[in-house]
Amino acid sequence: MPTTTLKLVVVAGDGIGPEVTGAAIRVLQAALDRGGITLEVVHHLIGGTAIDTVGSSLPAPTLAAARAADAVFLGAVGGPAWDHGGERPEAGLLALRRGLGAFSNLRPVRVWPGAEGHSPLRPERVRGADILFVRELTGGAYFGRPQGVAGIRPRRRGVDTIEYGEAEIQRVARVAFAAARRRRKRVASVDKANVLATSRLWREVVSEVAEEFPDVALEHCLVDSFALRLLLDPRAFDVVVTENLFGDILTDESAALVGTLGVLPSASGGSDGPWLYEPVHGSAPDLAGRGIANPLGAIATAAMLLRLSLAREDLAAAVEDALAFVFANGPLTPDLGGSGSTETVTAAILAQLASGVPR
Repeated sequence: MPTTTLKLVVVAGDGIGPEVTGAAIRVLQAALDRGGITLEVVHHLIGGTAIDTVGSSLPAPTLAAARAADAVFLGAVGGPAWDHGGERPEAGLLALRRGLGAFSNLRPVRVWPGAEGHSPLRPERVRGADILFVRELTGGAYFGRPQGVAGIRPRRRGVDTIEYGEAEIQRVARVAFAAARRRRKRVASVDKANVLATSRLWREVVSEVAEEFPDVALEHCLVDSFALRLLLDPRAFDVVVTENLFGDILTDESAALVGTLGVLPSASGGSDGPWLYEPVHGSAPDLAGRGIANPLGAIATAAMLLRLSLAREDLAAAVEDALAFVFANGPLTPDLGGSGSTETVTAAILAQLASGVPR
């Protein structure tokens, strides 16, 4: 049965989160209206705002509502207002991902036609680049134990532990290969197998998973050489799968292809629970309340929601086409060299969506 109602939990968070989330929900509503789908939105607290309001970065009602939703949409968390110690806003996001069973993070990086000029790289180098990064989200150095700093000057020591289990690698690799099967049927697996034991296991397990997908080509890449190739020849890559730390760094590097983190979307999930959608950019507290926050990343994230949670490729493509037109032709916010506002950019995308921009 086709989906007729989308139950969405919105956790706008901190800084510009409420502004860009508001813009994205307006565009999502317009797309769902076009598809005959009813949108039911419930707002909940997360991050610094939640700490200030109820004393927790992830209140229990937020997590309960998120688990019961069809999808969860996050704005941004964090900011210097919560740097004084104690619980940090980012802890709420990590706990939400964990509570939803999200073990993979998907970050598409696509250079839309006509938008090559926003990249600091030569237009002919980035034109047509279309990469999906699949980052493992729950293992590696960020979560390994022991971890910490001990001792006193001048003999202090810092310790981080990188650890991956076979099952953790298998499940994220399967997400990547399944995605590649729907795209151009190529996977690049990024590791540091010439040095790290975890990377040698990673390479071995990914190769085993590849045997389940004989129609998908696999290439193994060392992370240092991949980081260079990503800038020299980004069109060589389709789906890229990698571990947590490498993925965190490489996906931010990939913003050079489009010129800014402000236009990149992401989604986290992989288990039976709802997917968590969030733009890649941060909370930008210096821009909050000024009406000039760039909404393109949040709106692109809404398109991901339409594609992944509702399987409505037609609606996702319509939003992306409208977004691509505005990204190439304006209006744009000041971070992209324009003089537009959050409102004028959002209104332009809504107008293009209503006009039925051809693909």
